[in-house]
Amino acid sequence: MNHEAKLIVFDWDGTLMDSAAHIVACLQNAITELSLEPKTDDELKNIIGLGLREAFYALYPQADDDELTSLTIRYREHFFDSAHPPSELFSGARELIQELHAKDYYLAIATGKGRNGLDKVLIETAMGEFFPITRCADESHSKPHPQMLLEIIDYYGIDANEAIMVGDTEYDLLMANNAEANAVAVTYGVHEKQRLLDCKPLTCLDNMQDLHQWLLN
Repeated sequence: MNHEAKLIVFDWDGTLMDSAAHIVACLQNAITELSLEPKTDDELKNIIGLGLREAFYALYPQADDDELTSLTIRYREHFFDSAHPPSELFSGARELIQELHAKDYYLAIATGKGRNGLDKVLIETAMGEFFPITRCADESHSKPHPQMLLEIIDYYGIDANEAIMVGDTEYDLLMANNAEANAVAVTYGVHEKQRLLDCKPLTCLDNMQDLHQWLLN
């Protein structure tokens, strides 16, 4: 890893948490209930990482505000339904964060999730203590706009080139590019490898074990 790196910012869904299947299922249920044009699972995976409103607009560009609001409400109802078991962290994710924390790296989360959704999973996973600052799409511009990342960098009082953004989508990597920060891509999430490589990350890693080794080598 770049020896000058002080801050490591993680995306959440598809990077630390194996949540794509749950998100897609909630989206499919909401779409069906509102009798909207059906979308494939791959189409829905493609928008994971964006803020909800931006994601729904990408899926239904002709939708009006009322339709987008209804879709948001239905999706959140399914996501927060206690009958659904919580998603799991990727194997090795907790150990990676614990070790980075022990080595005094600055840590943060920048996610397309809403605040309530992120707070929910941070409590369920008992991971909140490791992230003094987190940023969500409903309190900022959605990725790939750099606002979330720039606010985190400013919070720690460092230069952008001392930060690394780790993510599984082009939205994460383009946000890093737009903030003039470094980016690391992981391929075990939702976007395919070539799409990530096109964003010119420092490296592109295929599993959590490789990510662990690269960050802590």
